[in-house]
Amino acid sequence: MLKEDMLTDEAIIRIKSGDGGNGSGSLRREKYVPKGGPDGGDGGKGGDVIFICDNNTHTLSDYARKKEFKAQRGDDGHAKRKTGKDADDLMLPIPPGTLVKIDDELVHDFTYAGEKVLIAQGGKGGRGNVHFATATFQTPRFGEKGKPGEEKTLKLELKLLADVGLIGLPSAGKSTLLSAISNARPKIGDYPFTTLEPNLGVAKIHGKEIILADMPGLIEGAAEGRGLGDRFLRHIERTKVLVHLIDINSDDPARDYKVIRDELGKWNPKLLKEKEIVALNKADTLDPKESKKIADKFSKKIKRDVLVISAVSGQNIDVLLNQLV
Repeated sequence: MLKEDMLTDEAIIRIKSGDGGNGSGSLRREKYVPKGGPDGGDGGKGGDVIFICDNNTHTLSDYARKKEFKAQRGDDGHAKRKTGKDADDLMLPIPPGTLVKIDDELVHDFTYAGEKVLIAQGGKGGRGNVHFATATFQTPRFGEKGKPGEEKTLKLELKLLADVGLIGLPSAGKSTLLSAISNARPKIGDYPFTTLEPNLGVAKIHGKEIILADMPGLIEGAAEGRGLGDRFLRHIERTKVLVHLIDINSDDPARDYKVIRDELGKWNPKLLKEKEIVALNKADTLDPKESKKIADKFSKKIKRDVLVISAVSGQNIDVLLNQLV
């Protein structure tokens, strides 16, 4: 299973790169030379703040708990023209699929592991007094102050990078299906909103690994904030295929189908153009003839092909998997 205990998909944080170290105002101290010349070194550079995309990170929970991240300042310059040490950069791991925004403007969209982006540059170190000596001003006793680091407020948004999104009304059987075809072990129960956060699983089909995401149960009005759906609709946007599950025992499968499609369209009309597989689930609860009758009627109403499956018995699961690749 690819998720941590809780999926945190939003965070607002404050970052600050390191200040530059101060230049030294040191003067030489030599035997028999009461007033030596300037020998102050430059200050070191402050640490940068860098985001690195990490496949081992799957949530923004660390950034929800800790709101401020600061890189270290550079060391001050020293006597004998010794430059202060540059500070280490602050490397912040974030999961693939994270969008970084400032004032709702996209800074970067992280999509692959190892991707590094400089978010805030460390301040430059100040110059030592050796840079300020002139023929008429031979013993400057001051060094330059280091430049301050950059401070920024960032909004982090996570959109899961899944190949397949499992969608449908609550208790349509999405978690059961995910468990049946992948390595995920989501919590499963016979009540609405079993899934309170997206579950991720990996399935191997014809030697190819695909990532599946079980999206929390959508309901009518989800795009306006009802139920759980509005919080997780963004995760559907990156999927390549949508598997729309509908309970074959529903009083009106066509209406159930329309409810979810309407919510997808309100959130992002582009989702309606994605590849979609429509499946009537829980066929194990009905006689095969009855299942076929319901499927035929449903298919004519929505004018789409409909697959009859059972996540419990495994009926037509192999057919479904073959359509995912």
